[in-house]
Amino acid sequence: MTEQNVGLAAWRDLATLRAQTPVVHSVTNFVVMNNTANALLALGAAPIMAQAPEEMEEMAAIANALVLNIGTLDRLWIGSFFAAIRSANRHGKPVVLDPVGAGASRLRTMTALDLLREHQVAILRGNPSEIMALAGQGAGARGVDAVDAPASALEAAQTLTAQHGCVVSISGPTDLIVGPDFEAAVDNGHPLMPRVTGLGCTASVLAAALAAVNPDPARAAWHAAIIMGLAGEIAAERAAGPGSLQMHFLDALYQLDEPTLVNRTRAGSRMSPEPNAGAGLDSYHRQS
Repeated sequence: MTEQNVGLAAWRDLATLRAQTPVVHSVTNFVVMNNTANALLALGAAPIMAQAPEEMEEMAAIANALVLNIGTLDRLWIGSFFAAIRSANRHGKPVVLDPVGAGASRLRTMTALDLLREHQVAILRGNPSEIMALAGQGAGARGVDAVDAPASALEAAQTLTAQHGCVVSISGPTDLIVGPDFEAAVDNGHPLMPRVTGLGCTASVLAAALAAVNPDPARAAWHAAIIMGLAGEIAAERAAGPGSLQMHFLDALYQLDEPTLVNRTRAGSRMSPEPNAGAGLDSYHRQS
């Protein structure tokens, strides 16, 4: 599969999403609620931001996917996380877990691990330090910021995938997606993106929206990372700084089309059986 075909596959998922308008239920932090809801709307999905444990069963019946984001963690939020994931698992809805700040405190690390151990998570999406902390590796996060590079978290992602049966999506200059018998990379994006709070959390809701229309969580996570990175790349071309990047990012999500995804996707996988498929991103093949 060439990069153009990868971009075409991502476009097909996006076109399906826009046709179906999946509902994404987010139990997320106060800092990013507005950002992530607007990103879902711009993409073509429908956000629900509900936190009360008493309504989680009803939300799971309505929603097509669930996002759990532990960014503003306390005991009330923890109760909502577990009520939400229990309901989503019962209804067979894909769950994306964003372990914000895992490694920065024991509470954050253990909450994320308990969710992984006790329930089914389809996609675990975080920065390298968060992923390494959940695997018992690395120095841990500095607040919610990563102190490790994506490539250094590859082994941790493989461990978590084997232990919990989930796909792991690692954000960074090159995004890495690791699942059972699947490893891929995405090189779209821009260095200005980490200067805007909530874009990592936005990557998680986009992964959930794609998982709502693609039953393969590895492909959904891969395509979501491509869409996220490409929208950020386009936004940075138009922006004067972090403030205007936020505005242009939403516009770029809304305006993404087939030619853009086909011609600008930079992504590869390690699934190629051909020995001469060509060098790719961090040794990933650009053809498979």
